[in-house]
Amino acid sequence: MSSQNIPILVVDDDPKLCRLLAEYLAPFGYAVEVAHDGAEGLRRAQQGRFAAVILDVMMPVMDGTEMLRQLRQTSDVPVLMLTARAEETDRIVGLELGADDYLPKTFSHRELLARLRAVTRRSRQRPAARPSIPELPLILGELAIDLAAHEVSLAGEPLELTPVEYEILSCLARATGRVQSRDRLLQKVAGRDYESFDRSVDVHISSLRRKLGDDPKRPRFIKTVRSAGYMFLKQGD
Repeated sequence: MSSQNIPILVVDDDPKLCRLLAEYLAPFGYAVEVAHDGAEGLRRAQQGRFAAVILDVMMPVMDGTEMLRQLRQTSDVPVLMLTARAEETDRIVGLELGADDYLPKTFSHRELLARLRAVTRRSRQRPAARPSIPELPLILGELAIDLAAHEVSLAGEPLELTPVEYEILSCLARATGRVQSRDRLLQKVAGRDYESFDRSVDVHISSLRRKLGDDPKRPRFIKTVRSAGYMFLKQGD
């Protein structure tokens, strides 16, 4: 339990779920505020100083996807999306728009708490994670990763990556030729310490591959190593 008072915004049109989340999270130091549609949630998120936003996808007035799209124009507050849909494409849309993580609505409270802690911890660590001496860019064939500016380009064209996609890509690229397990990527990128069956890394990798134009069956950049994880390929492999 914690005596902290960490402000969290929950945007969901289910009053019962909002109440249950507020009651569950309070003993762990989270002060929950609530909005019941995307328009209200956007206004509150832009005006308040929240450590994170828990955002439902399906809502009246403005859905969670549109709220996230507009929120990302002005704010990088961590966003944990809730979705009742199981399709990978629905999760990828949220991640590509800038969500930090997603959680199916059949979640356990323990898993929600773990994921919430992960996104807020990553947000707090971002300023300290920047090196005092700028790192040299990584040039990997047509792919260039500017580690100081947190920018990526492919064949001279800039790539729009979410913060999590960038961290996964740079983590893999720094370890070119070496396999990185899903657990290691979770720990390296998000600092997570919950169950290894989490599949969000796979969704981020799938989104990364689409943006890189990388065919998983004949990869140029990211190779899946069965039962082991992922590896960034050396040029010519």
